[in-house]
Amino acid sequence: MARPATGSVVEPRGARRSWAIRFRANGKRQNINLGKPEDGWNRQKAEAELANVLADVRRGIWQPPEREPVVVNAPEPAFIEFASQWLAAISPELRPKTIVDYKWALELHLLPFFAEMRLGEITIEKVDAYRAWKVQEAKLAPNAINKTLTRLAQILEVAVEYGHIDKNTAKGKRRRVKSTEPKRTWVEPEQLMALIDAADRDFRPVVATLSGAGLRVGEAVALDWRDVNLSTGTLIVRESKTAAGEGREVDLPIGLREELATWRARSPRTAPTDPVFVSRERNGQRSRQTPRNVQARLRTAVKAANEALKDEGIEEIGSVSPHSLRRTYASLRAALRDDPIFIAEQLGHKDARFTFRIYQRAAKRRQKLSGRYLEAFDAALVWAHLGARGETEQFDPFPVLVAEDEITASESQN
Repeated sequence: MARPATGSVVEPRGARRSWAIRFRANGKRQNINLGKPEDGWNRQKAEAELANVLADVRRGIWQPPEREPVVVNAPEPAFIEFASQWLAAISPELRPKTIVDYKWALELHLLPFFAEMRLGEITIEKVDAYRAWKVQEAKLAPNAINKTLTRLAQILEVAVEYGHIDKNTAKGKRRRVKSTEPKRTWVEPEQLMALIDAADRDFRPVVATLSGAGLRVGEAVALDWRDVNLSTGTLIVRESKTAAGEGREVDLPIGLREELATWRARSPRTAPTDPVFVSRERNGQRSRQTPRNVQARLRTAVKAANEALKDEGIEEIGSVSPHSLRRTYASLRAALRDDPIFIAEQLGHKDARFTFRIYQRAAKRRQKLSGRYLEAFDAALVWAHLGARGETEQFDPFPVLVAEDEITASESQN
């Protein structure tokens, strides 16, 4: 005959801080914790629970309570592990050049410092120590150091979302190196025609395209002849740094259309998939221009242009890059009173804040010019005009100025 169900209440005592009950069921001694006094448990409540349990045992319906699963917290991943997984996960959504940029920040800068640290070990102090290390190393400019810190913050933000850490310790301006606004270089409109004329025959159309179409250097050297339609006066940008820039159609000004038509007539290879811009012939082969080659040849063209500008009594061109000619393009379009939204779209920008600022700068500069400066400035505007050749004598190159409050309102909206 089975032993009757009996049991007892166990009070909190010593190391035991909870009320409990002991009893026999299913041929075994059972011990069940009920709860702490601060949770409302006392002897009366514990005895009532014991009575209910013993009644279930006698009826044969008692079942031991299910134990809550024990959560074993996995150790936080090391930074090198998490960062590698992060980059692998987002790479399908990134452009090849962006992947290269992300790898540069990780492999050359962040991993040498943070690689073996657990995510939770990357404290504010550690982030500041990394920043101080890069500053003392003196190999990167402040803006480049901040670029790596932005990437670190981007990675840690995902770690927060995944619950690995509670706080993004690399986030915020206080973690960044104090930097100055980068100096923007220009080829002024009054200097442009001298620069185009100074470029050698093979490089002249490159300079004309960068300044007349506002392309990034990578976009320009990627052009094939299938991308250029001289009949409609347009070109298509198939490869771009940004999504906004990719696939955009750019209107070609009169001067640029003539330059490209002349260049095409002289080019030995003009099949649809042939590159528009090729380097000098070597061993009978002409390869596609590269950004590095464009930069080198631009320096040569600037040196020659400065000789001509000096003779004209016009200020010489300073140190510029191919990207400087995008700002020249924006100045020309602003001086020709093109709509800022149109200019932004032509440049492949997401908004028109940059072109609103250009409007002010181009207009104020022209107001200060006279004599040969003004003549050269307006000659560039005639070259950059989008209308028919017969219209160039009738259009007024001077822009209707955009009001200061309109510029401010636009920037606040964007």
